[in-house]
Amino acid sequence: MALQLPGWHHVYSGKVRDLYESDDAGLSHLILVVASDRVSAFDHVLEPAIPGKGEHLTNLTNWWFDRLDVPNHVSHEVPVPAGVQGRATVAKKLEMFPIECVVRGYISGSGWKEYQASGAICGVELPAGLQFGDRLPEPIFTPAFKAELGEHDVNITFERVIEIVGSHHATELRNLSLRIFNRASELAEAAGLILADTKFEFGINPANGITTLGDEVLTPDSSRFWSKQAWLAGERKDSFDKQIVRNWLADNWDQTGEPPVLPKEIVEQTAGKYAELVALLAKSAE
Repeated sequence: MALQLPGWHHVYSGKVRDLYESDDAGLSHLILVVASDRVSAFDHVLEPAIPGKGEHLTNLTNWWFDRLDVPNHVSHEVPVPAGVQGRATVAKKLEMFPIECVVRGYISGSGWKEYQASGAICGVELPAGLQFGDRLPEPIFTPAFKAELGEHDVNITFERVIEIVGSHHATELRNLSLRIFNRASELAEAAGLILADTKFEFGINPANGITTLGDEVLTPDSSRFWSKQAWLAGERKDSFDKQIVRNWLADNWDQTGEPPVLPKEIVEQTAGKYAELVALLAKSAE
């Protein structure tokens, strides 16, 4: 159930976030994005929630926004309501591009499956003989088309991005995504981390026409981080995210009907992974 927040009214809830608009007509260009503690996997919202998750995701996104030289959607016109302080953002409404701007520096996840089948990811040909978790010769832009609610996003080629948003915006999205990924990779490495892959979402700020970074950025829900030390030792699957949840579900649920309730130890381990990532990045900035 959505929270009652003075001065704001609830307009939408996704799997893990709740959106509110201001009761003040003069602030209709803003949206309040509240990150909940809900966790989803295999297109289902799971029970119970992960304690502290919403706050961790919000803190991480703001941490990255402060260090990336690119316009973002954060607005400081009005304060975040006290009831959601620490896990919400007052943001500028953007005219979002229907593109998931995925960048991969290492081969894993759905990219690994696609490479095994075709030797390429989203039309980008890759060297033969790569193994799971290998570093790619250079980061690659592997976009996806954002599907309707409840549907799976579809991996597409860059040529298809051009057809959807035009050549100028397609090139801009690719260049911005790769630039941000490279900068984020440097910051992650300083924290002893590897940024294997991530996804960005951009939109046009109607106030100035500038392409702006929105949504959550470089969090465990949108990115795959590995320990560099573990990667060098050959461990490629222990990431700082909800992979623990996915793995447990894969072993204990056939993906029919409603998913089972997560055991206490899985919830605690997942919460620990989020907290550990926050701590590592914060320490690296000291």
